[in-house]
Amino acid sequence: MTTLTSFLTPYMSSAANIALPTIGYEFRLDTAMLGWIQASFLLSTAVFLVPFGRIADIYGRKRVFTAGLVVYTFSSLLATLSPSVEALVLFRIAQGAGGAMIFSTAVAILTCTFPPGQRGKVLGINVAAVYSGISLGPFLGGVLTQLFGWRSIFLVNVPIGLAVLALTLLRLKCEWSEARGSKFDLIGSVVYGGSITLIMSSAFIPSAPLALVPVPVPQNLLAALIGVALLAAFAAWELRIPSPVLNIRLFKENPVFTSSNLAALINYSATYALTFLLSLYLQLAKGLSPQIAGTILVAQPVIQALFSPLAGWLSDRARPRFVASAGMGLNAVSLLLFAFLEEGTDTWLIVANLMVMGLGFALFSAPNTNAVMSSVSRDLLGVASATLATMRSLGMIVSTALAVFILSLFVGTMDVSEIAELGVPLINGLHTSFYAFAALCVVGVLLSLSRSGKERGGRRAVAEGKI
Repeated sequence: MTTLTSFLTPYMSSAANIALPTIGYEFRLDTAMLGWIQASFLLSTAVFLVPFGRIADIYGRKRVFTAGLVVYTFSSLLATLSPSVEALVLFRIAQGAGGAMIFSTAVAILTCTFPPGQRGKVLGINVAAVYSGISLGPFLGGVLTQLFGWRSIFLVNVPIGLAVLALTLLRLKCEWSEARGSKFDLIGSVVYGGSITLIMSSAFIPSAPLALVPVPVPQNLLAALIGVALLAAFAAWELRIPSPVLNIRLFKENPVFTSSNLAALINYSATYALTFLLSLYLQLAKGLSPQIAGTILVAQPVIQALFSPLAGWLSDRARPRFVASAGMGLNAVSLLLFAFLEEGTDTWLIVANLMVMGLGFALFSAPNTNAVMSSVSRDLLGVASATLATMRSLGMIVSTALAVFILSLFVGTMDVSEIAELGVPLINGLHTSFYAFAALCVVGVLLSLSRSGKERGGRRAVAEGKI
């Protein structure tokens, strides 16, 4: 069941990416508003992941997982009926909350179910399911958008979500709540959510936090500063209370946990916007249909889905940081090559480079996840899973915000129909974005290689009595 949900939510994210130009045409949106359609989902996910991870540890991971399926499925139905972009963004926020309930429990349930010696392999299969969803997302999203309109990509979630919900209720009999009896930190959760909302949404210059209207840049800077202050207050509060929503001491006392989470944050910050950027390039610069563009973008996640189990297996037998760092290095090379895209670039070159990116993703994701989950005790698995998912979501938001900001410098606030006629400015914006992401990826490689602390793969964790 967890593997099925690991397929469902990434499918939605990648399918929405391929449909963004079509949504932009219907609602006459600029690049900032297109970014908000994705960022609203990611921001909501990031805000709720850690609180729901802690709630799952206290009250039961199966309960939270099941509730997440209900929220996610219903909000998908509402997104199908969206009368405006504002409504669509609100329903995407609800989707993000449901996704957070799923993301914060799925990996923890898997980690509880399988012994440490098999954990890397199982997590590799789970990552393969994630990227199978991402693989089918662009293709199915392109086909559905072209044949039935963009609303159909949300509607598909409804029967699938109901089927997974029924399967969960019938087959998933166990419950896990190692922190039962602990007190939930509501104050910390509210402060944390406010800080993340202000910091991340302020990055969408010139869009104000959740306002969807242009505002002066100083107002965005003020929101970011308030968000940072709230984040500092959150950290201080969490260190004072006996049952924190996020155990800050994990970051202070567990260097492997800290560095592996930071590596995930940087990796997703550098790579997530690739699909967004290439979707614009293929449909606006090259004039391809959503279906053809989606088919091309399938190359990267297919390779990742194929190689993720092998990468997970390797992380059970070698130090995860070396495998993960090699993967991030491949991502840096691929991003740099994408910086040389032109309108006349051959499609086979794009596909080949996407395959390199897919291999890099595979080598990074499963080993890095294994490093995080094997570095904590069982009663903290929900928090560890939620923290890692939060790093992923925050990285995705940063990546989207950076791509939107750079593109806006070249194309301004024109809607997609006008951008399609520009040609050179759009290509220049894409080049600058890929250069920036390649540089960020290099920083991630250096951080990943310099991880301090004693790493434990699955088998070593058992031998040392860590888990």
